[in-house]
Amino acid sequence: MTEFNTYNVLFICTGNTARSILAEGLMNDLGGRLPGPRFKAYSAGSQPKGVVNSFALQTLANWRIPTDGFRSKSWDEFAKPGAPVMDFVFTVCDNAAGEVCPFWPGQPMTAHWGVPDPAAVEGSDDEKAKAFLSAAVTLKRRIELMLALPLPTLDTQRIQREIKDIGSR
Repeated sequence: MTEFNTYNVLFICTGNTARSILAEGLMNDLGGRLPGPRFKAYSAGSQPKGVVNSFALQTLANWRIPTDGFRSKSWDEFAKPGAPVMDFVFTVCDNAAGEVCPFWPGQPMTAHWGVPDPAAVEGSDDEKAKAFLSAAVTLKRRIELMLALPLPTLDTQRIQREIKDIGSR
């Protein structure tokens, strides 16, 4: 990783319908407009459901984050030759954190940033929307903490320790 580089980030969840989609949108929005290093985010699932949760898209839209192009996809897409080489891989659900991940080319740094599943909330649309907002706020805070790290000045061990610690905040 070098100064003013673009860092590729993959957010993984089991179904790739909600949390990983929120994280992808937030990182692309927040990390794409920084002075200096930029961030390009992707998301994937170990068992993708093939459809993105409408509450995830609505949550991003409420924050004026573009929602075009999101799709539920397999993490296998990012382990194939020719896939973007990841600098960071984050699991955002406990199920995906416990699964055996594919080999990621480039040996990215990894951390678990678990967030309760807003798609599992039952109740009114207002209750579901609040659950998605809560998940998005948690992910946004963690992404902002990561973006505040002076990555070009930190060694690999320090970056690994910092991104792991962010997952507990």
